[in-house]
Amino acid sequence: MSCARSSPTRSSSYAEIYNIMTKAFLLLCTLFVLASGSFGQRSVEEVDASLKADLAAGPCKNEERLAAVKALFKKHGALDADIQVEKYKDVDDVTLMKKGKTEDVIVLGAHYDKVKDGCGILDNWSGVVILAQIYELLAKVETDKTLKFVAFGNEERGLKGSDAMAKAIPKKDRTKYCGIVNLDSFGLGYIVILENASSPKMVKAATELGTELKVPVSPITVDGADADSTSFKNNGIPGITLSALSNKWPEYMHTSKDVLQNILVSSVRVGYLFTTEYLKKVQTAPCTAYR
Repeated sequence: MSCARSSPTRSSSYAEIYNIMTKAFLLLCTLFVLASGSFGQRSVEEVDASLKADLAAGPCKNEERLAAVKALFKKHGALDADIQVEKYKDVDDVTLMKKGKTEDVIVLGAHYDKVKDGCGILDNWSGVVILAQIYELLAKVETDKTLKFVAFGNEERGLKGSDAMAKAIPKKDRTKYCGIVNLDSFGLGYIVILENASSPKMVKAATELGTELKVPVSPITVDGADADSTSFKNNGIPGITLSALSNKWPEYMHTSKDVLQNILVSSVRVGYLFTTEYLKKVQTAPCTAYR
């Protein structure tokens, strides 16, 4: 996430957040059903072990992260031929396409670059991990819409990867892009929506899903913050940025504390589960639903 150090508008104690996440997770486990490759085929322990191993694979050096993204996608079932690097000026975006029943497209994105300080596990290797886990979950499941999985480069330098990709979509084709679900910074707390980088109708759909699942979902506005969904919004494509943060995030994001030891795997797990349910909701809706 590209941001200044302002606190979100909602706060909770760390213990309270952990208890909320645990209850939310148990409910999601009950409700989480997909045709094949559902979460029900893995135990909680197996999911957490998989997430933790993926989080631990996040390099602390920016120059190693592009190769690490490719390796992570391959670990989760992508073939070399499936993984494409879309090259633009000063930036590489890593993409995977999952064909749906229609030509309509939903983008699921997360940036893979980091700032100088810390290892960037919170911001934003956590988002890349969820991206890869959902790819494996849905790769062999029939979906209504085509899904484009993207690991964006150079988000921290002005949303360069997402801006280049969004601008490269021909204007005549932008109506086929139903929206982007952007994943940025998981591992500190409950589900939050970066409202100032999100489209109102996509925010409404996420908060309604939270109510339906009895999962805390909080739209927040952070002064000076931005995310890759903005690039698509600026080009006529609806977007939302999901995170999982507590009020303590300024202590960790863009600091030396952004390391694996400070990440709550349970928070990443809830982000993975909620995002999958949200993606299911979005990809089955009419393509015009969020414009």
